Amino acid sequence: MAKGRGHAGRGEPNFDVPEGRVAGPADLDLRLSRADRAGGGVARRESGNGKRASDDAPRRATAPKKMSRKVRRRSIVGRLVYGSLVLGLWGVIGVAGLVAYHASQLPPIDQLAVPKRPPNIAILASDGSLLANRGETGGRVVGIKELPPYLPRAFVAIEDRRFYGHFGVDPVGILRAIGQNLTRRGVAQGGSTLTQQLAKNLFLTPERSASRKIQEAILALWLEHKYSKDEILELYLNRVYFGAGAYGVEAAAQRYFGKPAKAVTLAEAAMLGGLVQAPSRLAPNRNLPAAQARAVQVLAAMEELGFAKPADVKLALANPARPASVRGGGSANYVADLVMDVLDDFLPKFDADIVIATTVDTGLQAAAEKALVDELNQKGTRYNVGQGALVSMKPDGAIRALVGGRDYALSQFNRATTAKRQPGSAFKPFVYLAAVEHGLTPDTVRDDAPISIKGWNPENYSRDYRGPVTLRDALALSLNTVAVRLGQEVGPKAVVQTAQRLGISSPLQANGSIALGTSEVTPLEMVGAYAAFANGGTGVIPYVIATVKAADGKVLYKRKDGGLGRVIEPGAVSMMNAMMHETFVTGTAKKAEVPGWDLAGKTGTSQDFRDAWFIGFSSTLVTGVWLGNDDGESTKKVSGGNLPGEIWKAYMTTALKGQTPTMLPGARTWRNRGPAEAPATTGSTPGGLIGALLGEPQAAAPPPRVATANPRRSGPSRDDRNFLEKLFGVGE
Repeated sequence: MAKGRGHAGRGEPNFDVPEGRVAGPADLDLRLSRADRAGGGVARRESGNGKRASDDAPRRATAPKKMSRKVRRRSIVGRLVYGSLVLGLWGVIGVAGLVAYHASQLPPIDQLAVPKRPPNIAILASDGSLLANRGETGGRVVGIKELPPYLPRAFVAIEDRRFYGHFGVDPVGILRAIGQNLTRRGVAQGGSTLTQQLAKNLFLTPERSASRKIQEAILALWLEHKYSKDEILELYLNRVYFGAGAYGVEAAAQRYFGKPAKAVTLAEAAMLGGLVQAPSRLAPNRNLPAAQARAVQVLAAMEELGFAKPADVKLALANPARPASVRGGGSANYVADLVMDVLDDFLPKFDADIVIATTVDTGLQAAAEKALVDELNQKGTRYNVGQGALVSMKPDGAIRALVGGRDYALSQFNRATTAKRQPGSAFKPFVYLAAVEHGLTPDTVRDDAPISIKGWNPENYSRDYRGPVTLRDALALSLNTVAVRLGQEVGPKAVVQTAQRLGISSPLQANGSIALGTSEVTPLEMVGAYAAFANGGTGVIPYVIATVKAADGKVLYKRKDGGLGRVIEPGAVSMMNAMMHETFVTGTAKKAEVPGWDLAGKTGTSQDFRDAWFIGFSSTLVTGVWLGNDDGESTKKVSGGNLPGEIWKAYMTTALKGQTPTMLPGARTWRNRGPAEAPATTGSTPGGLIGALLGEPQAAAPPPRVATANPRRSGPSRDDRNFLEKLFGVGE
């Protein structure tokens, strides 16, 4: 049995068996005594009240349990603190890893730079006023010092009120946004700062992702390190999108209010500040009530932050901003499109904002648009005519007004510069000029009678005939048979060469019908060619750009005087102007006369009334009008003398107002000359046999030939027999 029981301490059990005995179950008593159990060695004592010490054991055991709970609590708190520290440390490591990873996806910081803003092209009228902006941004760069103080403050107030207090990322703003978003359904407010928004606009794509937000924050920190707060705000104001293709506050002010950003009111500034949240939804020209409601929020924020005085806010609330009304058909955009079409010829490359000064007069442009649009609005339906174009230029080719259609918003196709249409009788001056350069005069007589050319039988508009008439009357009355005879007389090739010499660049078909204007041309070409008559015989190249300058004023291009040189001799100019003047006196342009002015020109109507033209000029201005339908559908008898003539007169009356009337070049030489004053002949080329066959009176001697501007075409290119063969198909 085990020894050592009692107060002396616990002994180790002895399992030895006496020698000589075989161990049996009785000898191997392995049962534990009370003392061998846990606590069995504790002495039993009597307590003072006669109870045994063992009776107090449960009470004594309570104290250690209470101490254990305190220790346990301390252990739990410690473990939580420790775990939090560990988790926080790993969180920091994880965030640092994410930042490092996403930072590695960006260009190296030492190579990072704000990308250049796409250049803006400001297109100005001749008086310096803005006609239009072109380029990807829609407006020029503006400095923050150019703007009224309340304009940039409007953006700070509504988008990032702690802008001047944070370091690019605003934790307070993020927490505030999270709190507000939790109290509302959906995302109610974002936590991005202006700097973060700028970083997104400059460097990142519009995608919504955690990765992009991390990169956005990294770039915002870089921007704050690199630039001052005002520089960041200036970059933001020039890069943020405002809808309707407007990038930057200048483009937005012009787009929505028709004024530069420096001129916007407080109410307009508040509306612009509110736009950037949702440009498409809040655009004032699409959703004015929503834009005004958002502006009220901006004004309240500005007043709360002390960015605007209460009295000014009250006034702005009483007079909310409204988008500028679109005046007319926006025809200045047709001018801007023409500028962009030809700009590469003068300035092929540029990477900064440029300013283009044009030759266009804003007053004349408005008058041209009004005359065209009013006429089409009043009479377009009745006459089944839907479109029109007007070109007006100085005799040197400087374009003063250009309208390429009824409404630019509905159709950007520029009919003034691009649409090729048959000019009809408006082409006849080139035929008559070729005839004059071959020796004929305004008093030369030709027969207005039926004519047939290899099965083609051209007729007059009136379908009657006047017999022998002078060229002056034939052109004034637009007699087709006489024009065809003259075309055959000088040859279709000569007619084509004459038109090309004056500036017609479209392909022309050298056939018999060229005399009636069957080859298609543009209004700009026609007006440019007529300018040679108005300026005394010098060919012009129509132009719209006067100068191109950089934003700092450096001249990049300046137009020099130039043109095609002399293309009509003075004597021929005099005779042509005399004949075309007659159209305003007795001919098809009588209704278009502007009292007090010496005018010349020609009407034109194509086959089946598809096109109607009126081109006329004074000594200071050349203007052409075209009317028709884009699909070539016939009008209801719109001719050059009615609707186009009315538009021409309405415009020219305004355009010439206040100017001192002057005579056309060479007008006095051939004006109002009667038969007795005419040269001794009424026919020159061809004469003799052909003149007799045509029934023309013959003179004893031909007049001196007018010198031609084309030395290769100084006289007729065929003899009498060839001419008869061409005209009548007569052979030997």
